[in-house]
Amino acid sequence: MPSNQMIDNPRSPRVRAVAKLAKRDARSQTGLFLLEGPQSVTEALTFRPELVVELFATPTALERYTELAQAAVDAGVDIEFVSEDVLATMADTVTPQGLVAVCRQFPTSVKDIFGDSEVRLVAILEEVRDPGNAGTIIRAADAAGADAVIMTGRSVDLYNPKVVRATTGSLFHVPVAVGIELPAVLALATQAGLQVLAADVKGGDLLEARKEGILAAPTAWLFGNEARGLSDEDLAKADRAVVVPIYGHAESMNLATAASVCLYESAFAQRS
Repeated sequence: MPSNQMIDNPRSPRVRAVAKLAKRDARSQTGLFLLEGPQSVTEALTFRPELVVELFATPTALERYTELAQAAVDAGVDIEFVSEDVLATMADTVTPQGLVAVCRQFPTSVKDIFGDSEVRLVAILEEVRDPGNAGTIIRAADAAGADAVIMTGRSVDLYNPKVVRATTGSLFHVPVAVGIELPAVLALATQAGLQVLAADVKGGDLLEARKEGILAAPTAWLFGNEARGLSDEDLAKADRAVVVPIYGHAESMNLATAASVCLYESAFAQRS
């Protein structure tokens, strides 16, 4: 049940401790991260309620999201009433939606991902630095039915608030591994029987790969940096490089959009 007392001092140590989770150092030290908004909090409470440490909400938000509040109570999560000013201090967004949760980090082991004999579709992010792109790729991987996402040590922090928001709850649906270096990931993928397809502007046409039927095979898609793509060294480690063709006049395609196309092409082929 919600606490009877409201936290209304934005400068209190407890409020500052929550707000600090917007910074990577605080997340690393505590093993916690911020979760904002009704959609993400609902997904956490539905799929991984054991990860939710506490929930902060304005009275107005709790009245609006009654099912969410009940789910928190059922999961034994402490609910604290806070003022609008306190919530604004805690939240990373400019216009928070009245709800902030503190959750435990829960990265998956890469060995566990490739130890599953049924793994057929994986997204690997190498030096993907934009939080919005990273989160959107996780969301797309979830939607396409991918088995996992792997973020190498040179990519953005998985628990960056912008990454978490961009996943819109998919973070709690699909296993995500972090911190491993690319050569080790590719070695494990190959050992597990997955082909490695690199999405890169230097690659061949994606439609040719579709026509050849290779997209139906178990696949680890490799996506590189937004500005530089993948290095020649990294491309050489892939079984094949492909590019999503552009038929209009667009100068280029957003990384997350291209990744979504690639993941869905594999999902379609594997289910045909």
